[in-house]
Amino acid sequence: MAPHYDRSRQDLGNIVLLEHVNVTIPDQRLATIFYLSGLGLTRDPYLMSGIDNMWVNVGRSQFHLPSRGAQVLRGCVGIVMPDLAALECRLQIVAPLLAETRFAWEKRDGRIEATCPWGNRYRCHAPAPEFGDAELAIAYVQLDVPAGSAPGIARFYQDVLGAHAALDGGLGGATAAVSTGAAQRLRFRETARPLPEYDGHHVQVYVADFSGPHRRLMERGLVTEESSEHQYRFRDIVDPASGKPLFTLEHEVRSLTHPLYARPLVNRNPAQSNRDYVRGHDAFRGTY
Repeated sequence: MAPHYDRSRQDLGNIVLLEHVNVTIPDQRLATIFYLSGLGLTRDPYLMSGIDNMWVNVGRSQFHLPSRGAQVLRGCVGIVMPDLAALECRLQIVAPLLAETRFAWEKRDGRIEATCPWGNRYRCHAPAPEFGDAELAIAYVQLDVPAGSAPGIARFYQDVLGAHAALDGGLGGATAAVSTGAAQRLRFRETARPLPEYDGHHVQVYVADFSGPHRRLMERGLVTEESSEHQYRFRDIVDPASGKPLFTLEHEVRSLTHPLYARPLVNRNPAQSNRDYVRGHDAFRGTY
């Protein structure tokens, strides 16, 4: 008898990659200490190498950190890292250099939670089946959203963007989980706490069907920028039936024909040093 497979389990939906999270920062020196020396990530050696912006590689994804006033994501970012013990050592080393900032870190529930100098929160996880085979990756971006908004947010991503979205319950409130790749998610978690004003941070996604979402966004008056042939932007997430605004998060939407799609990113081995140098071990050798 031929094996039976549930082929739908391999469907990804229209969003194929959450490529970057963009928050502005006021000080590249402090960002270098936190993101590169502390988290052990890699500054892109080819693009944005000046003082007005820095791109930081995390496997196939990036953090974009333009040099302006500080922006703080209304939520947190989940990162898969290959060695949490090594991460703990690095954070201990950089702590004195960040003492006068909002930097903090702690071990909690088998992960390490680190806060950047301006208050952005990162949950660092060891590789696990829920993150696929990734050993270095942005696994999820989790946003705090108003109570009661998660079902409408899930419908928005399904109906307007053509993404796979599921609604999960929980003690802390419902969560709309939106697939942005094989094991990558945007999560919108309900909270009863008051939310800070939106400050302009954004995420960037690649979509296979580029024109369909654009048409549906245009019908609702939601497109905010016609950036180029390969890119547009929108900010408001609305109930697709009523048009009621639910949450604001700018999305930079790119086609798969965008010149930057699937650009190979350099990821270093943060354990490599000039004192204990091992030839051939400069690059990160894990999966992402």
